[in-house]
Amino acid sequence: MNRSLATCLLAALITSTSADALAFTHIVKPGETLAQIASRLYGDSKAEAVLVGANALDVQGGTIISAGMRLEVPAPGHHTIMEGETWAELSLSWLGSNEMPRAALLARANKGVPWVAPVAGEEIEIPAIVSYIAGDGETINAIAQRFWGNANRGWELNSYNRREGVFVRRGEVVLVPLMGLKLTETGKAEARTAAERDGAGGGTALEQQRKGEAELPQLLADLRYGRYAEAIARGNRLLGGGALTHPQLAVVHRSLLEAYVAVDALGAAGAACAAWKSNDPGAVLDPVRVSPKVRAACDAH
Repeated sequence: MNRSLATCLLAALITSTSADALAFTHIVKPGETLAQIASRLYGDSKAEAVLVGANALDVQGGTIISAGMRLEVPAPGHHTIMEGETWAELSLSWLGSNEMPRAALLARANKGVPWVAPVAGEEIEIPAIVSYIAGDGETINAIAQRFWGNANRGWELNSYNRREGVFVRRGEVVLVPLMGLKLTETGKAEARTAAERDGAGGGTALEQQRKGEAELPQLLADLRYGRYAEAIARGNRLLGGGALTHPQLAVVHRSLLEAYVAVDALGAAGAACAAWKSNDPGAVLDPVRVSPKVRAACDAH
């Protein structure tokens, strides 16, 4: 991303409203392990894979955690249906694309079907999404096994990510929706405590927006210096933190668009482009400053 574009994106940060958070922050205590945290928050020690994926711990060189470390904990979100909303519109806002695989998944997660609009006033659940960054020699089936416990569902991950083929390139980002992910009562209590501590709820969204604004220059620096895996991890942590303004969301999705293109995750790039445009109706890709691959990813979506 060039400096002039970064400056324009940062200049666009003004107040607005956004959706509820889909994640919260856990501060690691002395002696804790990922399995212990997963067991306490999700009721299943095997869900440590969710924590690893959400925090890009594999990318950072291992899954060792230490006291004081802040972990992003994916959790389902909730939304009250407004009059006239459709599954496609909701999918675009929450899952980054209004295409059938994602709209259908959101509908199924709420015992609906994509061709019948949800009822106004109904509260729906938004599945948590993990952005998994693939390592050497991985397959889409192995990723499905890792997160869903069923290697035969690799084709669903391909459909959700608008990709084909069994093998996944190192550095490729695979978005994994976690439809069955639930918090325990302990997890819900910690989420409420984290919201109060971090300012994600209770009428203190402005503080969360300020925190997001402070981290956006780091996201743009990751892009500028080619740290694409870090940019993807940081961008998705920002999205998971919730309470960002629409202009801030536009910055994050625009940054993710470039990062995903750089690692050849073109399906995710297309979704990021759609989400960027949904948060910035005036969004335009300058053909002089933007690479053809970025423009193609947007055009193909």
